[in-house]
Amino acid sequence: MSEPRVRISAGQGVAEVALNRPGKMNALDPAMFDALLDALEQLQAQPGLRAVVLHGEGRAFCAGLDMDSMAGIAQGHQTADMTDLAARTHGMANRFQQICWGWRALAVPVIAAVHGVAYGGGLQLAMGADMRLITPDARMSIMEIKWGLVPDMAGCALLAPLVRGDHLRELVYTGRIVEGTEAVDLGLATRICTDPLQEARALARQIAGSSPDAIRAAKRLMHLTETASPADILLAEAREQQALLGSPNQAEAVRAGLGKRLPVFIDSGCAQGENAAQSLPITRANP
Repeated sequence: MSEPRVRISAGQGVAEVALNRPGKMNALDPAMFDALLDALEQLQAQPGLRAVVLHGEGRAFCAGLDMDSMAGIAQGHQTADMTDLAARTHGMANRFQQICWGWRALAVPVIAAVHGVAYGGGLQLAMGADMRLITPDARMSIMEIKWGLVPDMAGCALLAPLVRGDHLRELVYTGRIVEGTEAVDLGLATRICTDPLQEARALARQIAGSSPDAIRAAKRLMHLTETASPADILLAEAREQQALLGSPNQAEAVRAGLGKRLPVFIDSGCAQGENAAQSLPITRANP
């Protein structure tokens, strides 16, 4: 029996999603696309979810589109999913865009731990996360131009708010590979870490120790800052805050802070906000 393309493990409100094709540097083949879509659906329905860590097994995060798939395109072979990329099969996205945009649309924060390479579709997958922690020697590239293509897995929408326009154009037009500090300076990465996976796990635990209502509200607001007018953002801030003030989890945060103890929050639903209340004790890395 073959290994699953994606492995999911979960505990104390944190889900870990591992790309599991290490022999191929986690390259994206049809089975990997299917597995990532399945993983997103599973996380969207998971009660008590508070944060997600996304990483790759083996020596790379993700090397991009599988070479066999590239060869098939060169020979004129396309899957049915490629015949009409303009079809919106997943809300406002197609299935290829959804494996990247889906992490941004998930109701809880997603942290990508990147090592080795994140090329092409692999970079776009990492860009779907809220934050990207990378090794000093991690290599990143918007590599589609090398194959006569453009970034089309939500890359344009995800990169535009983070990378200055002229820098983004250079990266898209050339496919230039950038590493470590330059990737952070350009906006492709959040920060450099000696062990991104360990730090991503610690960060996810810290996030999971906060009020799940406030974290989900914060993610909605952060998403809105990239798409809405100042007037809409100001109104959304007010509405989110009004809903939080005096709520059970907000009151618990205050009681715990004043009492100098760890809070015990109640999860009001799964990642998509459905009502599935359950109590989840949390252990903080730094109480």
